[in-house]
Amino acid sequence: MNLEGKQKGFVLWLTGLSGSGKSTIADKVHERLVGDYKVERLDGDIVREHITRGLGFSKEDRDENIKRIAYIAEVLSRHGVGVIASFISPYKEERKKVQDKVTNYIEVHVNTPLNICEKRDVKGMYAKARKGEIPNFTGVSDPYEEPENPHISVCGDYEENLEKIVNEVIDYLRETKHIM
Repeated sequence: MNLEGKQKGFVLWLTGLSGSGKSTIADKVHERLVGDYKVERLDGDIVREHITRGLGFSKEDRDENIKRIAYIAEVLSRHGVGVIASFISPYKEERKKVQDKVTNYIEVHVNTPLNICEKRDVKGMYAKARKGEIPNFTGVSDPYEEPENPHISVCGDYEENLEKIVNEVIDYLRETKHIM
């Protein structure tokens, strides 16, 4: 399939608390776009396993993690690939660096209330963080600095609204001419 001219490179950067729905939304957007567009999916758990293994969760390590991901996203987007990235990326300053570095950065704030994120936590990470067993846990013992002016803001309490959220994101990509 000739995909030439149907899109320009972009980085759709989903940010939000652990359990907010970033990965679920990103996976569904990717699922809808793949086949018709050149898209790559970057996810926090997968990247940490393969690219940023060895980094912890201190502010310095989180910043380095985002710096490495931004480099990969920038290279892909510069070559006409749509990147769908889902990372907590809790610090405004680091998200701003990503925005300044990558081609066609689109920030999506998955603004799900903390209590909903905690209810979804099948790994029990929030409970461990509240007991002090996990230091530097975003939303508990480490801050999450909410985006001030995201391009898209959605609530990841999406049990019935997942398709609506996915459509909103894809509509934005069309309206901004990132995809045709």
